[in-house]
Amino acid sequence: MELLKIEDLCKTYGKGENEVKALDKVSFTVPKGQMLAVIGPSGSGKSTLLHIIGGVDRPTSGKVWLDGQDVYEQNNKNLAIFRRRQVGLIYQFYNLIPVLSAEENITLPMIMDGRKPDKERLEKLLKLLDLTERRDHLPSQLSGGQQQRVSIGRAMFTSPGVILADEPTGNLDSKNSAEIMELLRNSNRDFNQTMIIITHDENIALQCDRIITVSDGHIVNDVLTGIN
Repeated sequence: MELLKIEDLCKTYGKGENEVKALDKVSFTVPKGQMLAVIGPSGSGKSTLLHIIGGVDRPTSGKVWLDGQDVYEQNNKNLAIFRRRQVGLIYQFYNLIPVLSAEENITLPMIMDGRKPDKERLEKLLKLLDLTERRDHLPSQLSGGQQQRVSIGRAMFTSPGVILADEPTGNLDSKNSAEIMELLRNSNRDFNQTMIIITHDENIALQCDRIITVSDGHIVNDVLTGIN
């Protein structure tokens, strides 16, 4: 079942001689439950693609559909609601609120959306993330790997349509990187959670179901890895 559809996506910055095409007529689909890696050199357009899928940056032209909804047909207010409810974002540098505990950071998106956090889901997530004993700790009291686990929990807590991860292991050592990827892979399998991961690391990409390679704003390769 098709969850995400990208059609003729273009993003241009600047004008005239200074015009840069970050994305140029990019099209692909992602079925529900797939774990997709997007790779490519710096400046290839992969982060721009992630931001547009996540409703963070509007495209110059083209379409993005998520679960049948035309993302950019919405006004700014509805687009903000869409981001909170349908997109989970995981960043390289965690982006946690320093004065909030691990539990508070995880539940923040739902609270901001005016919804009451699901206590049962919270307990399951804390156990999955191995954070039950760290739930009351501030980010400064957590290791880098633990902070990234909190970031993953925050992304997953609202049961979004898609999780977008921008270099989720880029700030971690090899041991923590392996643990984070195992956690993402298990979450993908156990919850049928659709994920798109931006990475420079080929070993990370090879743990995904599919790899799209982007260069100069174009998709130059799109292969299944045979993981599933």
